[in-house]
Amino acid sequence: MNVRRRAAAVLAAATVIGTATPAAAAPSPTPSQAFPSALYGGKDPKFDGVWRQSLALLAQDTVGEKPAAKSVEWLVRQQCADGGFAPYRADPAAACDAKTMVDSNQTAAAVQALAALGGHDAVTGKAVDWLKSVQNEDGGWGYAPGGASDTNSTSVVIGALAAAGEKPDQVEKGGKSPYDALLKLALPCGGDDDGAFAFQPDKKGELTANADATAAGALGALGKGMVVEAGKKSDATCTDPSTPRQAAANGAAYLTQTLAEDDNHLTSALAGSAPQPDHGNTADAVVALAAQGETAQAEKSLGWLEKNSTTWAAQNGPAAYAQLIFAAHATGANPRDFGGTDLVKQLNATGPAPQAPEQPSATDTKNDSESGFFGVWWYVGVCLVAGIGIGFLFTGRKKRQQS
Repeated sequence: MNVRRRAAAVLAAATVIGTATPAAAAPSPTPSQAFPSALYGGKDPKFDGVWRQSLALLAQDTVGEKPAAKSVEWLVRQQCADGGFAPYRADPAAACDAKTMVDSNQTAAAVQALAALGGHDAVTGKAVDWLKSVQNEDGGWGYAPGGASDTNSTSVVIGALAAAGEKPDQVEKGGKSPYDALLKLALPCGGDDDGAFAFQPDKKGELTANADATAAGALGALGKGMVVEAGKKSDATCTDPSTPRQAAANGAAYLTQTLAEDDNHLTSALAGSAPQPDHGNTADAVVALAAQGETAQAEKSLGWLEKNSTTWAAQNGPAAYAQLIFAAHATGANPRDFGGTDLVKQLNATGPAPQAPEQPSATDTKNDSESGFFGVWWYVGVCLVAGIGIGFLFTGRKKRQQS
């Protein structure tokens, strides 16, 4: 999922149909353009600061790292008073106003990260309340408040609701839940694109298969966030989706076929350019397939990523490394040895170093040692003094087991 591209499209008021419309590359920082030291990544955070920070912190937590306190604090301070998150607020002390472009994706990503880290219930609670306040009548969410529901935004919000302890099927607007919105965006069986999800309906209300949306939709329909464990495989036969679980299975089947037909990776075709490998969406597909229990194809596509994602990740920074870490975690692979690359080390290098593991003090170590020493001799003494009693106890237990 490329939030930078989608945000740029929304801000430019472009019509988003199918794959998110690519925008001009965000400007690189200049010597006079200093970004916070707590922020991960060195590119302009205008469109994706909170998104990439959230993914970086969530990925660190997933692999057992404790993120730097100042990086977590930076994310917390990006929240507006109403609970929503904008991509980047250069001055968090300044109040948000009507010009502050808060959106569902940044907010949902922040919720998933802060819920995983723990200790931020007030922040995540306000964010969830804001997400509920901008839910559409069809049960879904668009990127920006008031925008038409799309599969990707609805799915990332489902992940946030689940992470915050909510039951997504019970979060309704107009009697519709997020799952109702996803089912309307799932293609029926019997066509060339059995089981796929569309990003949004086109101007005629018709659905066009979108692999990126399908990866997001399959995960969302399962009620999962970005971090998943391998699930149990279900019937891959396409059946018109009447339940979220069936829609997820259909989506996984579509992804499996699409990946297998294209050397185990997804492709994207940007306007005016030839089709090229889509590393980020392939990583998202691996997570969705693993969650659905389609581990065979997930592992094949992960293998492709191990061989081909080094340059892409280096160019795209923290969010890219995080996506690869999520994919490795979902399939049980080692993100510290990902095709010879330590993804965790690479991610950590894009921002503040995680906190060092707490080491026991010398006093604690001495006390533990003394406690262990005297504990052993106390036990030996008791055994010597009460040997007959212990023998009787064991004998009695043995007799009761035989009777």
